[in-house]
Amino acid sequence: MNLLLSTFWLFRTVKYVLFWLYLWQLKEYHIGRFFDHFNTEKGKKNITNPLLWIKVLLFAILIIRADFLSVCVSILFFIYLLETLVFIKQVYQKSFKKPVKTAKTLLLMAISFLIIGTALYFISTLHSDWTQFLWLLIFDIFLPLIISGIVLLVQPFFVIARNNILKKAARKLGEHKNLKVIGITGSYGKTSTKEFLATILKTKYRVLHTKEHQNSEMGIAKCILESLSPEHEIFVVEMGSYKKGGIKLLCDMVKPQIGIVTGVNEQHLSLFGSLENLLSAEGGRELADALPQNGLLALNGDNKYCLELYKKFGGNKKTYSLNRAKLSSDIWAEEISVTENSVSFLAITKNREACHFDINVLGRQNVQNILGAILVAKEIGMGLDEISIGCQKINPSQSGMILVKGKHDLDIIDSSYSANPDGVLADLDYLNIFPGKKIIVMPCLIELGNKSGQIHEKLGQKIGKICDVAIITTKENFENIKKGALYAGLQEKNIVFCENPNDIYSIITLQVSLGDAVLLEGRVPKKLIELLTK
Repeated sequence: MNLLLSTFWLFRTVKYVLFWLYLWQLKEYHIGRFFDHFNTEKGKKNITNPLLWIKVLLFAILIIRADFLSVCVSILFFIYLLETLVFIKQVYQKSFKKPVKTAKTLLLMAISFLIIGTALYFISTLHSDWTQFLWLLIFDIFLPLIISGIVLLVQPFFVIARNNILKKAARKLGEHKNLKVIGITGSYGKTSTKEFLATILKTKYRVLHTKEHQNSEMGIAKCILESLSPEHEIFVVEMGSYKKGGIKLLCDMVKPQIGIVTGVNEQHLSLFGSLENLLSAEGGRELADALPQNGLLALNGDNKYCLELYKKFGGNKKTYSLNRAKLSSDIWAEEISVTENSVSFLAITKNREACHFDINVLGRQNVQNILGAILVAKEIGMGLDEISIGCQKINPSQSGMILVKGKHDLDIIDSSYSANPDGVLADLDYLNIFPGKKIIVMPCLIELGNKSGQIHEKLGQKIGKICDVAIITTKENFENIKKGALYAGLQEKNIVFCENPNDIYSIITLQVSLGDAVLLEGRVPKKLIELLTK
């Protein structure tokens, strides 16, 4: 076998092994999330890649006409050379996709490279050049399936290990008899509410809370095993799930006495399979069912799905709300004022207690999340005045959105942590308070199921009402956003699809002047953030 060809094959294969492991890790080894990726424009490119189909064609030609071997090998040599050079360039620029190093990814990499190395050795022992090149192509074409097969075959062993870790965490938590556990779930607002509540409670109590991205069973278990100590009085737990029964699993481990449901929408609907399954997990039903008889369920009174749960739940329950007219809330806000750098409001309880709050967070939507934190902090034993003092320690980054001064003196609103339909609408409302030209840069939202088109058209209408320029970085629902934005009056020339960070930066800088604002919504390229802010 040609040594140079096999070397190029090995280099490009290493690149794609790392990429597919990166993708599985990004989707948290969840089969539904992994396959849903291929409904996106980027995911479709993995399947419709012209080089892949050229290789399939070469394979077919070799099967039919073995005498075309030299031509096919020459073409394949050029393709592998090209892929190798691209990989070397990406390594130099540190732009190639690779998984974060964990025990799991290191094991998967070791198994994958062992299989690839064994395959290359096996191919080199074959006597026929024709057979060798056929096998190179087979491993090349089916590499995604090979890596996915490795992940799925190894997964049961990690499930066994995971279950042992969960039991160990549950045992440790059970030893802390006086620990009060607060569980927080919902489609949006979980992280902000958790951060706000933990910050408030820490001014009076010894509090442990799950850190960023620690809302899965393993993340929560890791937090318990590594950080929980006898001195802690309260444990604030963010709970996330992509399947029915997922929140129940977390509740079985941490046994919350207080539950908060921050708000529910269609985010991740395609993963749950049905709205009923979503409402069971992130919709709060499983959390509500897990609460003890003397527990408390705190619900967002402005959310229709939370109101439905409120009506069905027979235990102790309370609501917080921006719009008291929807329900006789236990705490609500009046005199809400939103500036570029803060929110202020008057919090009023059903018992007619009142306190003014002035907090350094961005956007009206955070008033709702803070109200949820105030309600629970008050139930635990803090007075409104104490809570107000605790709120002074809250910083903007805890809400998942920050405001920074960028190049050309632009106001850059960085809300790139995550995105969901309600969050995008709320962030657009915040963008609207800025006086100058307004630009939004965002990808289309994913995992919304069959309501995706309708939701994106609604987002487009809001964008059209508020923004002067909309730059959409992914293509799958671009036309739906465009349709909504055009309906709302935004000119077609100002609704742009662009995925290259340098091109997006050029579009922005050509259109803006002093005092204009740019909203970076959802997973926009990191390079774009660097271009705008550094």
